[in-house]
Amino acid sequence: MDNINIEPTASTPAVKFITDGRLLIEGRSLPENVIRFFHPLIEWSGMLKAEVVKMDVNLEYMNSASPKKLLELLKVIDANNSVKEFIVNWHYEADDEDALESGQIFEDLLRKAEFRYHEYSSAA
Repeated sequence: MDNINIEPTASTPAVKFITDGRLLIEGRSLPENVIRFFHPLIEWSGMLKAEVVKMDVNLEYMNSASPKKLLELLKVIDANNSVKEFIVNWHYEADDEDALESGQIFEDLLRKAEFRYHEYSSAA
């Protein structure tokens, strides 16, 4: 199993999934084909053998299809029997109540994930 390293584009986020359980997804998520973009990440997450997963989610913008696939990704990690501890660092802009609420909804839908919320200010 190899690490995943996807460089960001104008429409897709940066992804760094390391087999030791350090996961990062950040940037803008508005892929033309959301299934094609997220499927390899979801498949990889189901095969992950790390006991501790620390995932940073820092998405400044998501199109309407991305949250559904992001939740599917989180659910696969949450259900992975190899993962004993699942920490999600949910980053959101200070005035973006919708982003904070999305994280809280996702947290309610998962059983073992522990969300840690990190508010940041936008650069002027």
